[in-house]
Amino acid sequence: MGFSPVLIALIFFGIIILFSGIFTVRQQSAALVERLGRYYGTRRSGLQFKIPIIDRIAGRVSLKVQQLDVNVETKTRDNVFVKLRVSVQYYILPEKIYDAFYRLENSHEQITAYVFDTVRAEVPKMKLDDVFERKDDIALAIRRELEESMNEYGYGIVKALVTDIDPDIEVKNAMNRINAAERIKLAAEYEGEAERIRIVAKARAEAESKRLQGQGIADQRREIARGLEESVEVLNKVGINSQEASALIVVTQHYDTLQAMGENSNSNLIMMPNAPSAGADMLSQMTASFVTAQQMGEEMKQKTIANGSHNKG
Repeated sequence: MGFSPVLIALIFFGIIILFSGIFTVRQQSAALVERLGRYYGTRRSGLQFKIPIIDRIAGRVSLKVQQLDVNVETKTRDNVFVKLRVSVQYYILPEKIYDAFYRLENSHEQITAYVFDTVRAEVPKMKLDDVFERKDDIALAIRRELEESMNEYGYGIVKALVTDIDPDIEVKNAMNRINAAERIKLAAEYEGEAERIRIVAKARAEAESKRLQGQGIADQRREIARGLEESVEVLNKVGINSQEASALIVVTQHYDTLQAMGENSNSNLIMMPNAPSAGADMLSQMTASFVTAQQMGEEMKQKTIANGSHNKG
């Protein structure tokens, strides 16, 4: 006995209706089921069943963390227009899936509105430099505002980040010029300090050189004086008195100097006087100057003593 076409159609239609009551829900998502137009329940991941025709899937929501980027343009306290990019990371609270689906028509628009409101309330209180330095404070204020408002609608806020701060192009150019000028100024200061250090080091080196040179000259003169003293002592031992010894030494030094000058054929120096009696004349002049200096010293000493006695009287 064969099946009539009507029976086959009914069986086929029944199988379709039966399978229409079976559905699956993906991982990290949820499906909301309505029965006769009214919310009936929420189905989680896995194989699920519903009554065909009577029940229907009203919608599916993702339970993953999502990100929304919001661009906001506002003005700072020093009247600089600036664009901020704010990234909001949010998710649907598992226990408030009903509120997230039914109470809020468009979550993106709602979050964007709160971000605009918070940014335009916080940034105008700051100068441009403060916006860059306190961007974390701005992000914290956005997150706090969103948590207070969006938790009621079934949304949790993971984090709010200010990812970009873009001032007006003219302001950026001015800032770049200021930074360049600051760097040039700093470089000039470093160069000036280096030059000062070089000058000081050179001056110290020259001072040390002159000190050592003066010390060398003093040592040289000291040795010359010691040599002369020893020469006089040697001459005294052989019966020559101090005056004769001094004359002999002066004459010897005079002729030694003439000999040293004569050894250099390219020398243009002329020693005046250069007569044979020059040594004796020089000794006489030196002796006369020593005597005169001694007499002046004695006179000044006598005047000092006299003035002291007059003041006491």
